[in-house]
Amino acid sequence: MLSNNDILKKLRVALSLRNEDIVEILSLVDFEMSKGALGDLFRNEDHPGYVEAGDQVLRNFLNGLIIYKRGKLPDNRPGSNDKPENK
Repeated sequence: MLSNNDILKKLRVALSLRNEDIVEILSLVDFEMSKGALGDLFRNEDHPGYVEAGDQVLRNFLNGLIIYKRGKLPDNRPGSNDKPENK
């Protein structure tokens, strides 16, 4: 079974992302992570500095990746306009 760290590693390679790109992707969903902390996620499991990626990290990365690749969706809900309606 793949760990969250393995999934992040595979996505990083498949999408040719650098650590700076991943930090930027996480910041799109207001999830801040330093390059050093990110590097700890990509270490080998037997390394003393290895840190297991939690579900929150993977979830925020995937949500940020959607925005990074597709852009933010427009807010089309009723009443979401900046202009007040005249009645």
